[in-house]
Amino acid sequence: MAHRRQHQRATRPGTPYPEALAAFDERVRLITPGRWDSPTPCADWTVRDLVNHLTGEQLWVPDLLMGATIAEVGGRYDGDVLGDDPVAAWTSAAEAARQAWEVPGATGLTVHLSFADVSGQYYLDQLTTDLVVHTWDLAEGIGTRTRLPAALVDFALGEIGGYGDLSGSGLFDPPVPVPEDAGPQTRLLALTGRRDGG
Repeated sequence: MAHRRQHQRATRPGTPYPEALAAFDERVRLITPGRWDSPTPCADWTVRDLVNHLTGEQLWVPDLLMGATIAEVGGRYDGDVLGDDPVAAWTSAAEAARQAWEVPGATGLTVHLSFADVSGQYYLDQLTTDLVVHTWDLAEGIGTRTRLPAALVDFALGEIGGYGDLSGSGLFDPPVPVPEDAGPQTRLLALTGRRDGG
């Protein structure tokens, strides 16, 4: 979710990254063998593709927090990073990323993303928001538990609400209209071109 926006904004304390990891992890462990090839709300992505994407994002974390650039990492995490045991690959990547963020001062580091140098806090907020939205996608893909924890929804809504129309990024469909009294999850999903049926 590498969107251009104001990088030096004030950030809220207590980014719920561990909780977002746990929510996605819960759904990963509910994937039955016949569901890995199921479609998801992400165009052209199966359940496996989606898990591969989030696993790849977590694999980048330790390198980027150590100061590596995109060019230095190169194609190390391109393609299929799940191998023969997708759940184990996800678990390993998520745990390594979580531990990297627990190093004191991680959120104050400068991280070299593809579009700009940003603070560790900005990068953490972005990762967390991506996890929240894709947790719903994964739940839709496997047909279970599409209601997300309220705290995660509120956090992601606060982040995405500041992005504006995300359809120009090529990562999301245009926003969909929702009633004025729509709940936070419905509004969050609508901003990313998704319809909340749950």
